[in-house]
Amino acid sequence: MMSFKRAMRWLLAIPLVLALVAIAGTILPRPLWPVAKAGEAFEQTHRILVLSNPIHTDIAIAVDPETLARFPFLAESGMPVAHPNARWLVFGWGGRAFYIETPTWADLKPMPLIKGLTLDRSVVHADVAGEIVEPSDRVRSFEIGNGEYQRLLSYIEASFKPQDGRIAAIPGAAYGQNDRFFEANGWFSAAVGCNTWAAAALREAGLQTGWWNPLPVSLSASLDLYN
Repeated sequence: MMSFKRAMRWLLAIPLVLALVAIAGTILPRPLWPVAKAGEAFEQTHRILVLSNPIHTDIAIAVDPETLARFPFLAESGMPVAHPNARWLVFGWGGRAFYIETPTWADLKPMPLIKGLTLDRSVVHADVAGEIVEPSDRVRSFEIGNGEYQRLLSYIEASFKPQDGRIAAIPGAAYGQNDRFFEANGWFSAAVGCNTWAAAALREAGLQTGWWNPLPVSLSASLDLYN
């Protein structure tokens, strides 16, 4: 039988191992080398924003005819994408129970938290925003080429899960008038969560991230380090 002292050493080692994995996931770039961009000086560029808070990362793209045509179901769901003050479409991905049922920390409940720490179905959260204040420690902006932008849009679009052949908002699931939740592809877990989704989207956009970014702080650090 394992001695008490040995068991304690193993327990104390777990946080250290997790910390080392998190550090390695931040400083080891993915992809290892920057993607070469031919004709970059003459190519049309698109500005995107990366929005982060202590636990979650969103990606914002500009409201324009192209994006409205790419995501027509946002307007069909009742989101005010055609409002004259609409400037950004904000997308995030996360666990169904925790994401929908926890708009603020005051709404935290045990079961959504347990699902968020283990395994849950996923949803996409879409929001409409006006002007976003910059600069900010929670907002990063990037100029990407048209090819990278199209891959980013395709990645976001592929995250939505059609129901009966169409993409429709989840009834009654929203934080306010400007946002909606949609069923998503993939399963959410503590290891593969909202921030790893955002990191994968940004790699489609031609940016380098850390190899594994489960937290906003590690994703933001790797973006600052390699881009």
